[in-house]
Amino acid sequence: MILRFTVADGLITDYRVFEDSLGITRTHLGQPLTTTSAAPTPTWTSDELNRISGADELEMAPLRRDGTLRRPVPIWVVRDGDDLYVRSFRGTDGGWWLTARASHEGHVRSGGVDKDVTFVEVPDSGVNDRIDTAYRTKYGRFGGAYVDPMVAARATTLKLVPR
Repeated sequence: MILRFTVADGLITDYRVFEDSLGITRTHLGQPLTTTSAAPTPTWTSDELNRISGADELEMAPLRRDGTLRRPVPIWVVRDGDDLYVRSFRGTDGGWWLTARASHEGHVRSGGVDKDVTFVEVPDSGVNDRIDTAYRTKYGRFGGAYVDPMVAARATTLKLVPR
């Protein structure tokens, strides 16, 4: 197989594939130039999901700007499908949340699982509705004084993505 193409302004302007054995010629004009493939997104194992979501608390240590981890803070964690989420009890003024939002990186420990993570903000209201329900279901036994602030803290929802 022989591949020939011309690139102008980030687009392939002339692209031909010659298959010598079959005599096939294919031509595509103006196709976007793609040079890399996306790496697969890391996921939690079933065991990690079960162990972390089965624990009442998760120790959260966001990465500071200087590259060091903050002191771990115990927080609540909930599961929605194959994803894990956290929120700040203190809302957008929570120290760990401000650090996590700035760096988007950190370390978590829960249920015997130690993992570096990426923090991803979650603006989706449908996901947040399910997370509200997960907090009420998992932590309702602690009463409204603790659960209500977590449900109200939607703006602080972070998805934990393993690295």
